[in-house]
Amino acid sequence: MPIEICTIGGFSRTEGNSVAIKVDDEVLLLDMGLGMEDFIKHQEDREDVRGKLTYKELQRVNAVPNYDHINDWKDLVIGIVPSHGHLDHVGAIPFAATLFPTAPIVSTPYTIEVLRSILWDEHLELSNDIITVPLNKTHKFSEKISVEFVNVTHSIPHTAILVVHTPYGKVMYANDYKFDRTPVLGKKPNFERLAELEGVDILIINCLYAHAHRKCPSESVAREMLKDVMLNQNCEDRGMIVTTFSSHLARLKSIIEMDKKMNRKIVFIGRSLDKYVRAAERINLVHFTDDIIMVRHRDKINKIFRKMEKDGREKYLIVCTGHQGEKRAVLSRLMRGELDFKFRDGDIVVFSCRVIPVEVNKVNRERLENGLRAKNVRIFKDLHVSGHAALEDHRDMLELVKPKNIIPIHAENEKAQMLADFAKKIGFKKTFVAKDGERFSF
Repeated sequence: MPIEICTIGGFSRTEGNSVAIKVDDEVLLLDMGLGMEDFIKHQEDREDVRGKLTYKELQRVNAVPNYDHINDWKDLVIGIVPSHGHLDHVGAIPFAATLFPTAPIVSTPYTIEVLRSILWDEHLELSNDIITVPLNKTHKFSEKISVEFVNVTHSIPHTAILVVHTPYGKVMYANDYKFDRTPVLGKKPNFERLAELEGVDILIINCLYAHAHRKCPSESVAREMLKDVMLNQNCEDRGMIVTTFSSHLARLKSIIEMDKKMNRKIVFIGRSLDKYVRAAERINLVHFTDDIIMVRHRDKINKIFRKMEKDGREKYLIVCTGHQGEKRAVLSRLMRGELDFKFRDGDIVVFSCRVIPVEVNKVNRERLENGLRAKNVRIFKDLHVSGHAALEDHRDMLELVKPKNIIPIHAENEKAQMLADFAKKIGFKKTFVAKDGERFSF
């Protein structure tokens, strides 16, 4: 059994992604993601919001991967490798990496900067070494294990398809990805390298949209959707608010471009926007603060809102947090009248996102939209394209790398089975539909 796989998280549900790969007497962990629905619920229910979170506390509420699945492997872990900077892939590292204190954390530049920002926000420190590796380069963990970071597009920069090279074969980890040939930010996927990796032994692949018989549209499509709404509405004397994923720098780039054509002053408001933008600026990935006003703290938030009212709100574009209806985010607080900004008839709110389909988000978002409609706000929804591959993208991936074995991840078993059935139809017969905590030997 030269290569063993343990499906720690992301196989029984869409969140908490984590996989262990054992090669002889060494183990590598790919991703350490939060279970976002349970994490959000726990955060909303916490009385001491300033108290430090712990792994045990989050494990108790099912908000982190359960590493009890690899109790017998814990002393063998030689590295932790997040594939990108989304919280359902990297967000558990500040809490769970303490279980493996000697294992270095290795990833791409923006992913590492996001991790550093999370650690700073949570007032946490790790004893683990933190190592940055450029896209399309390889990091050697030992004589038997190295990891290659192949550039791919997604809804956050510096996402990588991870290729684990071992003496017994290659394991490819293509969790979150899309094949965007006209990206708004960053380079196209490294198709040439993926083709060279043809015949990988094990492909662990995202199946979140295995039910969707289509190709995932390019981010450039979302830019056109924003253009259509932001530049073609009668809003000269109206306030306008846009909300989207704080980590979606390509989308934020498009919003800034539209704002320049509207000739408004653009203000980014909220902690998570500040976190992701400044992380990107530290590595010269973007330079948004050349064009925007960034506001993070509540006293300054109210100050800028008072200035808007004095100058005329129609002279500003607000970009803020809260697109999922999170109770403590800026947009929900605006709706409840907790900040120095009062909606007027005809003000515009643009949701450049879709609701993440978990119950807490559905409830929160419905509450937010109902509150906005009660204030006669114009709502424009779903100005968005996904960052996740759909079925035709999966066809392209399978035909490109021709895997010998396939393990779907990032969704419940129903969608994993859909991908397995599709793979079989196009000639790939060995697909393993797994639940959290299972082991496979190759």
